[in-house]
This record gives sequence, structure tokens and C-alpha cells, in this order.
Amino acid sequence: MKLGLQIKLSQKMTLAPQLIQSLKMVQAPVLKLEQMLRLELATNPMLEEIEELELETTDNDEDELDMAEEKDSDKDEIDWDEFLFDDDEGYKVREQHEHDETRFEGSATRTESLYDYLLEQLNFLKLTDEQHLIGEYIVGNIDTHGYLTISVAEMAVELELEEGPIEEILAMIRTFDPSGVGSRDLRESLLIQLEERKLKNSLAYRIADEHIHDLEKKSTLQIARLMGVPFERAQKALEVVKSLSPTPAHGRFDTAAMPVAPDLLIEKVGSNYEVFLNDKNVPRLRINSGYKQLMRRGSKTSKDTKDYVRSKLEQARWLLNALNQRRATMIRVMSAIVEEQSEFFEKGKAFLKPLIMEDIAQIVGMNVATISRVASGKYVQTPLGVYEIKYFFNTGISRDDGEDMSKRSVKQRISEIIDTEDQVKPFSDQEIFRRLNDEGIKLARRTVTKYREELGIKAARFRKTVVV
Repeated sequence: MKLGLQIKLSQKMTLAPQLIQSLKMVQAPVLKLEQMLRLELATNPMLEEIEELELETTDNDEDELDMAEEKDSDKDEIDWDEFLFDDDEGYKVREQHEHDETRFEGSATRTESLYDYLLEQLNFLKLTDEQHLIGEYIVGNIDTHGYLTISVAEMAVELELEEGPIEEILAMIRTFDPSGVGSRDLRESLLIQLEERKLKNSLAYRIADEHIHDLEKKSTLQIARLMGVPFERAQKALEVVKSLSPTPAHGRFDTAAMPVAPDLLIEKVGSNYEVFLNDKNVPRLRINSGYKQLMRRGSKTSKDTKDYVRSKLEQARWLLNALNQRRATMIRVMSAIVEEQSEFFEKGKAFLKPLIMEDIAQIVGMNVATISRVASGKYVQTPLGVYEIKYFFNTGISRDDGEDMSKRSVKQRISEIIDTEDQVKPFSDQEIFRRLNDEGIKLARRTVTKYREELGIKAARFRKTVVV
């Protein structure tokens, strides 16, 4: 009998520590960022906080260190020069954007956001750091209605991972409250809600799966014929579908309750609008000067100590670089938004123009997923009030007069039309489409259905009031 070794080759894509650090930083709102940095301060002895009085002075120790001659007999063992970089690299940018935030405190209120609510549930799961990062990324791409705004394939490209690990975490998130969260569309949301009710093998599930877009156009009798079931059975199944929520998070995260801490501030300076980071309470960090003494001790420092210091220095460097990247990214993205939405800031809400994340991504030379991370769960204080950054993104709808309307304006008009309907005979999507067309607003009928669903408004047959 021959014994042999079998070598099995497999490819496994993992997130690099630097990428994890960078994604976490960009994803985190300012209050979360402060918590993250203070935790790093407590766990990494290579980091220290710069006191306010020190911010105006220049530290010349680095120059002295660079000039010192290294005569370490075991220098090949650990290249200390690899870890040298200016302490100012972490926070020099702040001096250009520092702004007094005290007068903005309590300027706006909100409930716990859907983003925070989902992250809280994510934290209860026993996940690795990489799995948790994937979960944070997915949550950051779920809109305020509870729908996922990016495909698994797109996430895989952005995170440089295979789709399998992302699908696994997404499946977990789809078990979170509110029911149906993380779905890509109405059909998927309804199916998840029915599965949670243990109705996967029901007629209601089949109707939602196979005929979701027929519900608006066909009567109960026609649905019964399509499904090959008696009228009464179809009617009961449709009542179950009617009881489901068309948007998972609709109505649950709208009312005011707790203060918002804006991540960014916008002020008019002269004739221009300038963007500032609202990070006055975020600790300013640098590499602890104490490690310089270890470098001068040379061979007197043990290998274990040097390895430990090297590991912590790497972590500190990744952190400061990621922090720099976050700051620069947020300023660039918000500045581009301000430039594109200049009429909004000059004239008010009615002048919010169509703008999509792809437009900003192209302007600043970043990918759409990065723009989404900057906008997710973050707010900006403007002269017109506090807004979620996502507020400034709208797709455009053409009008007969050649002007464009923002998607938000069109959705508002759809809501106004439905508010005027006779509840005994509510408007169908076809009727809403006709009325919008008469007003010169050009869009497809299926887009009317999509916008109505995004507003959390049920189809006409489910809005109908039966007169007894």
C-alpha cells in the first residue's frame, strides 16, 4: 500500500487589513468614528492624542530622528525606516477645514436610523472582522425604504471578494427586522415576508412570486383563473398579500427624537459655498514619540519587542492613512455635490436638480460604491437646515418643455395625485400615468408603479374602500 500526499489548490479571496480599515473609516458617521478612534487609542500604545495646545506648534523631533545615524547590528531584521512618516500626515488637513460646531448642536432631530438599527442587529451576530465588514458594507447600501441598492456582483468587485461570502452575510441580514429588509425589489420583499410567516408553500406566495405585476391590472377573478383555483381561495390569498408591507421600513424611521451630529458643514463664504468637516470632537492622533527611543536602543531591544512594535506601528499607520483618506474623500464628494446642486443652495428646495451617484463618481474620479458609503447614514448642516447626504441624489425625468424634474419631485406629484382620489374608486397606475403625461411629465407606466411602491403606497385595489 502506497501512501502519498495530495496537494489541493484553492483560491480564497480575502479583504486586506488596509482595505478593511479604509472601508470602515469611510462608512462610519462622525459619532461612530470618534468611538472607533478612542478604542484604537486605548488598545494601540503606538498612538497618542495631540493636545490642543500642540496643534499650533511644529514637532522637530522627526527631523532630528531622520538625521540620527543608525548603527544597529541587526538592522536587517527590522527596517525601522519603513515606519517613518510625518506625524502631521494624520491631521494636517484638519487645520484647513476646522470649524466651530457648537452652534449646530441639537439643530435637528431624528429617530434611530434604519442604518443604525440594522448595524445594532449585525453586532449581535458572531462574525469575523471580515464578515462584519461585509455586513456593514451591505447595510450601508440599503436605502431608507429597506431595499438593497447594489447587486452582489457589484459588491464583490468593490470588496475584491468572491460572491459567496457576500451572499452568506446578505442572507443573514434578510432575517433582520423589519421583515423584508435587504430585498432588491417588491417581489423579493413580499416573498421574504411570506417565508417568515411560514407561508412559502401557500397560494399567496405563488401569486407574489409569479404574478406580482398582474395585481394592478387584473381582477380577483382573473387571478383565480390564472392560478387555476376557485374565486374564494384566490380572494383569501390576495388578502394575505394585501396585509404585507410594500416597503420593509416604511413609516418606522421617520419621526423626530434624537439629535443629529452632522459629519459635514456647509457655509457661504463670500460668493462661494465651502465644505468643512465637523470633527472638532474627533481625537487628533499621531505616532507615539516613545517608539523613537526603541529605535535608538538598537540591538538592546529584544526581537519580540521589535516584532510587537512593528505590528502596532503597521496598524497605526493603516489607521492614520485611512483617516486621511476618509477626510479627503468626504470633502471632495460633498464639494462636488455642492457644485452640482448650486441652485438648491442659492434658491431653495424647489431647485434641487436631477443628480445620480454615477455623476459625482465621475467628477471626483471614484467608484459609485465609494460615493454610496460617503452618503450612507451621514448628514450635512447647510444654511437651509440639516439634510441626509443621500437627499441630494435624484434621477431626472424629462418634461415637454425641455426642463428636467428630479425623481423626488415626480414622486411628490404622484403622492399629491393619489391624495386627491376618490377612495371608493382610487386611481390606477395607468390613470396616474395619464395625468402626469397631461402635465408634460414623461415617464413609462411601469415607472409610475415603481415610484408608487417606493413611496410605500399600495396598489389601487388595496387602497379601495368598500361601501357597505
